[in-house]
Amino acid sequence: MGILEVQGINKRFGGLQALGDVNLDVQEGSCHAIIGPNGAGKSTLLNVLVGKLKPDTGTVKFEDKNVLGLKPHQINQLGISRVFQTPEIFGDLTVMENMLIPCFARRDGSYSLKAFIGIPSEKALNAEAEEMLDEVSMLEKRDMQASSLSRGDKRRLEMAMCLVQQPRLLLLDEPTAGMARADTNNTIELLKEIKEKRNITMAIIEHDMHVVFSLADRITVLAQGTPLVEDVPENIKGHPKVREAYLGEAQV
Repeated sequence: MGILEVQGINKRFGGLQALGDVNLDVQEGSCHAIIGPNGAGKSTLLNVLVGKLKPDTGTVKFEDKNVLGLKPHQINQLGISRVFQTPEIFGDLTVMENMLIPCFARRDGSYSLKAFIGIPSEKALNAEAEEMLDEVSMLEKRDMQASSLSRGDKRRLEMAMCLVQQPRLLLLDEPTAGMARADTNNTIELLKEIKEKRNITMAIIEHDMHVVFSLADRITVLAQGTPLVEDVPENIKGHPKVREAYLGEAQV
């Protein structure tokens, strides 16, 4: 049994079948990639997993607990964190101030920026924030305004903010979107380091096949909301169904 088990997920939007009988079994400690052409249902599936969408049928279990019907913040509290395609940070705050918010929230139970502002700085919170920034090589930029960071550094900051919550499953929605190749490669290395050091399970949606084949232990390919094939990366590259889904015609 995997840490995340998805069984028989179906979702329609009017006459459109967005997901059709999707099954997914993400093994603990692995990186499982979900790929497919545009409109394949990847984002819809991710929104089901984080509680933003309710499927028409099917089940989603995390560590054998049913998570369907839970709100996104409740799913987060169970140990599932999401990294968005566009980094979710507070641009008007410094890197350190951004980092202190999840540190405070984990202790206080509130993710309200209003609740955080004006709280006296505490040595324990500062030490925790500095430790996480150091882990993602951002400590030297602690006093920079977050909006001035590069795309890659914004992603590093967001990752640090996620890791403070000590997730056991990290859902990554195109984490290298909009990055230059150097930042993409740095993000790949960061994710490898995090996975190895913290033994965090990852499920990733990504269009960049360089990223997918650098990180994934297993890959599920979707096309028109339906799973085509699931296998290890080396068997996915030349699979005829995958080539047909991406190129539009069967390859001989």
